[in-house]
Amino acid sequence: MSYPILIAPSVIAADFGYLRADIARAEQAGADMLHVDIMDGHFVPNITFGPAIVAKIKSLTKLPLDVHLMISRPRKFITAFAEAGASNITFHVECEDKHLNVTIAEIHSFGCTAGLSIKPKTPFSAISDYLGSLSRVLVMTVEPGFGGQKFMPSMLEKVKEAAAVREAKKYKYDIQVDGGLDKYTIWTSVQAGASVIVAGTAIFGQPDAELAIREMRENADKALGRAV
Repeated sequence: MSYPILIAPSVIAADFGYLRADIARAEQAGADMLHVDIMDGHFVPNITFGPAIVAKIKSLTKLPLDVHLMISRPRKFITAFAEAGASNITFHVECEDKHLNVTIAEIHSFGCTAGLSIKPKTPFSAISDYLGSLSRVLVMTVEPGFGGQKFMPSMLEKVKEAAAVREAKKYKYDIQVDGGLDKYTIWTSVQAGASVIVAGTAIFGQPDAELAIREMRENADKALGRAV
């Protein structure tokens, strides 16, 4: 099965002094969704923002919000982020919640799709028991917590494994990569099986966001042997 390439600009890389303008720029440039990183200062060594800012972002765009919870106790906050406007909520298998299937079910109860993410040191097998109930598998291609890190090519082995298991078991999840993605690293990422590409500075840090997204799409198509 062929999955469309979806580009998800990461809002953490936007200029929050001009948030409305930057979100509009990403939307007009052809983004498919907005990726929103939530960090609690405990699960990762950084703090971003909470549901109120997510609600504000939602009010500024028609794009779906792909909310990535890098927090220790995600289940405590599912209601708040769902009500803030999340379309998808992804949380980490390494979190402190004891019953991840319950957290996934709660996400679904709000009409959101659910994803699970794995850090670079976590094997893909850690999420194998949950794959049938997921819409998204997020393979971190950097250590989570800070933007601007260098892409880790070795993580693509997990992307390949995720694609192989999906094919063998007929699962329905898409495969997302996050960390160090740009018009160059998108090549090997899509060849490995990724179809949802999170990019921060590679989009918001460029003077022409439309060109940045177009070049990423064109390179992805070339990498997959599709006509451009």
